[in-house]
Amino acid sequence: MVQIRTIALMTAASSTNRLAIFGYGSLLFRPGFDYIARQHAVLHGYARSFSQASPEHRGTPEHPGRVVTLVPRAAAATIGAVYFVQAPAAELLRDLDQRERAGYERVTVEVSTAGERLQAATWIAPPGNAYDAGQLSLAALAAHVRLASGPSGRNDDYVVKLESALGELGASDALVSELARLLWL
Repeated sequence: MVQIRTIALMTAASSTNRLAIFGYGSLLFRPGFDYIARQHAVLHGYARSFSQASPEHRGTPEHPGRVVTLVPRAAAATIGAVYFVQAPAAELLRDLDQRERAGYERVTVEVSTAGERLQAATWIAPPGNAYDAGQLSLAALAAHVRLASGPSGRNDDYVVKLESALGELGASDALVSELARLLWL
């Protein structure tokens, strides 16, 4: 299980003075910050879920979009990217806390890269948060996503960009791919 931490995080080699940030959703295609390096990373024990409402980015309060969060699933593995930034990065973490505010909490997770296991900051919206929208069937989710749009753009564009970003990492996610396919029908 993840632990909530609000302090700066270092990689396993603390002398590097880097902070690791794990992206699995919009951070994959729109990080919005400068970074030293980006690497393919895997988080074990969690799966993407489109159960999080997005009233401020990919929807409106009247018609919130749907974006991904992570849900615990023992046999699952979520592929994403880890971004390394100069530590302590307090201002960047505050900015990301603000960006990921609708139900998300900053947590520390252990991710694996090709060369190491390390602690990374990420944002997860836990079940039962104020913006937890629950699960929909894929058909209902596709219908909902097609109609949602907000200040950060159309909700269907979010899904397509996420699928493309995963492809650039040489990865895929069955849920994201199937939803993207349904959006084209």
